[in-house]
Amino acid sequence: MTTAVAAPGLIDATRCPLCGELNRCAMETERETGQPQPPCWCMQADFSNAPLTNLPQEMRGLACICARCATGAP
Repeated sequence: MTTAVAAPGLIDATRCPLCGELNRCAMETERETGQPQPPCWCMQADFSNAPLTNLPQEMRGLACICARCATGAP
């Protein structure tokens, strides 16, 4: 079995890598637009229920997961 390695340029940083929905990351919006944003929801979020083990190692750290996935909701 082979595992495809995702190149950083192929990751859409505005979408959750787990479900594909918009992640609404204020930090990414600020990076892309150059416009200051309020603090991101993720700065206060509890990620302890997030199914991060479902995310391949090579995709970690490239895009924020969404609030729904962060809570572990289906």
